[in-house]
Amino acid sequence: MKNTKTDVLVVGGGAGGMAAAVSAAKEGAHVILLEREDAVGGVLNQCIHNGFGLQFYQQELTGPEFSYKLEYELRDKDVHVVCGSYVRYIDFSSNSVYVISPSGAQIITAGAIVIATGARERPFGALLIPGDRPAGIFPAGLAQRYVNLENHLPGNRALILGSGDIGLIMARRLTLEGMEVAAVVERMPYPGGLTRNVVQCLEDFGIPLLLSNTVTRVRGNGRLQSVEVSEVDEQFNPVSGKERSFEVDTLILSAGLIPQVEDYVRDLDTDPVNKGLSVSNTCETNVRGVFAAGNNVAVFDLVDYVAAEGWIAGRHAAFNALGKAHQSQRIPVVRKGMVGVLVPNMVDPNEHLRIYLRLKAPMDKGKVIIRELEIEKSFVYGVPSEMIQLVVNKDKLDRIRDLNKLTVEVLS
Repeated sequence: MKNTKTDVLVVGGGAGGMAAAVSAAKEGAHVILLEREDAVGGVLNQCIHNGFGLQFYQQELTGPEFSYKLEYELRDKDVHVVCGSYVRYIDFSSNSVYVISPSGAQIITAGAIVIATGARERPFGALLIPGDRPAGIFPAGLAQRYVNLENHLPGNRALILGSGDIGLIMARRLTLEGMEVAAVVERMPYPGGLTRNVVQCLEDFGIPLLLSNTVTRVRGNGRLQSVEVSEVDEQFNPVSGKERSFEVDTLILSAGLIPQVEDYVRDLDTDPVNKGLSVSNTCETNVRGVFAAGNNVAVFDLVDYVAAEGWIAGRHAAFNALGKAHQSQRIPVVRKGMVGVLVPNMVDPNEHLRIYLRLKAPMDKGKVIIRELEIEKSFVYGVPSEMIQLVVNKDKLDRIRDLNKLTVEVLS
């Protein structure tokens, strides 16, 4: 079996992984990037709509354009990209990664590892919807791939379950391609996607958004024929007498993303709320020399945030591999009040602190409070679908070096 050594090994070639590889290479590290698909870019390659890059590149780009800019930088920095490769096992005690690729099996030993495996879609089976199991039921990402990359329509008339961003975007895309979208159904009393997508993808096209509703049964013999939708109460139980039936041949599932961390949970800590790997503000996990960034840490609402975190992870991975890292005690970050998703989970006082959080529920107004740093940030109308971000200069972190925790709280 071939043995290879590198300074930094990046697992995953989406926005976070590519940014990490470029960042590490800019610091002088030799970098290998592993990607399971035939090309880097991840989901960006099928997101042909614009709206990407406004923060990371200060330009409005489509998904493929965003991906191309990072891919160009990969080539410019001589990052060794291995597509069609799969990680069989990682020995974190030695940072040895067992890889199967088109050139055969090999062991890659790295000075530091960046895990950027992203997230996967929640499958139909996990939703426990009663009824038949006909053809015509698609995760939103798969439907997007069919339409945007393979030039196939999934059906003629669709219902979309879940109002996450990809579901909203697919409602518009299917409509533009000639399909009829009967409605978007969301069990929560508020949309799951960005407000701009609700307006641009549903309201502008007259597509109904049914809040506090869910799919309670699917019917079809061979192919999907109808879907039963019911209103739900505050505990998400169907309300008797509030059912209606939609005759559709396609059901699109936009039921959320799950950080893809199953292969690492035996060795790396995870956050019970984020469902992803626990990291510090340097993107380092609980294992020194192992970093993580992107949607396998938490599901971010903007690819710009994923790329920015990947950039930080790559830089610090290079520092670690090249012997430039400054080790210090990491301070746990705890959530309080209306804070749901929260990144990071630990703070290294030697690095700037970027905080990303989601609210547990919509709030007309509120404050993000970090008492240990005497920081308060007010907001007007916050929703769980849109992350709130705070940036704290590392000069302000000296005061917390001797503390045992940093509390992030949201109050009304």
